[in-house]
Amino acid sequence: MFKLLLIEDDTTLFHEIKDRLASWSYEIYGITDFSRVIEEFTVVKPDLVIIDIQLPKFDGFHWCRMIRSHSNVPIIFLSSRDHPTDMVMSMQLGADDFIQKPFHFDVLIAKLQAILRRVYNYNTEQVNLKTWCGAKVDYEKNTVTNEIGSIELTKNEIFILKLLIEKKNKIVSREQLMNSLWDDKRFISDNTLTVNVNRLRKRLDELCLGRFIETKVGQGYIAIEEVNIHD
Repeated sequence: MFKLLLIEDDTTLFHEIKDRLASWSYEIYGITDFSRVIEEFTVVKPDLVIIDIQLPKFDGFHWCRMIRSHSNVPIIFLSSRDHPTDMVMSMQLGADDFIQKPFHFDVLIAKLQAILRRVYNYNTEQVNLKTWCGAKVDYEKNTVTNEIGSIELTKNEIFILKLLIEKKNKIVSREQLMNSLWDDKRFISDNTLTVNVNRLRKRLDELCLGRFIETKVGQGYIAIEEVNIHD
């Protein structure tokens, strides 16, 4: 699991980005004291840094310069500032990319994964393949396969399953699932999620796996491992 250090002082945005990246199996760390960024960077030892320009105490350029004096870790700038000199400055300081706010989350993920692949020879096949309850789950092909057979899921179904598996044995709230599935929930009813989860369970029943997706009334859903059934 890759460790990412998110240097962002907007608490709301920090938690939004953290939750979305965590759903992709990244381990996210933040800054508790913006006057001691280098000290916290040294403790975390992240595989990649995402940093805003406008920060308390010192700006992101300062900390990028300081990080570069210690490490060649990949750095992505996130900023609402749109002046060309900001992008030029970030590249001159050794940043790997610059993303302007507001941004689409898929863009951040794509750029982040591209950098990790390049720097760490990141094998996407390993990330796209997971083992759950004895079945092989292929996030790229949208398939689940075990000794009984193989099924192909819709994009929504595989995305729900992915979120649940990545947080297996932990409850994932309905709100979190809806936020991850649909950026704009104004036209999405609560029943839409129920329908999607029920459809996922029905498909998994073909492989005798539906029972491993449990509903926690008033809380959300949980993917459990087969061994826990007999506990």
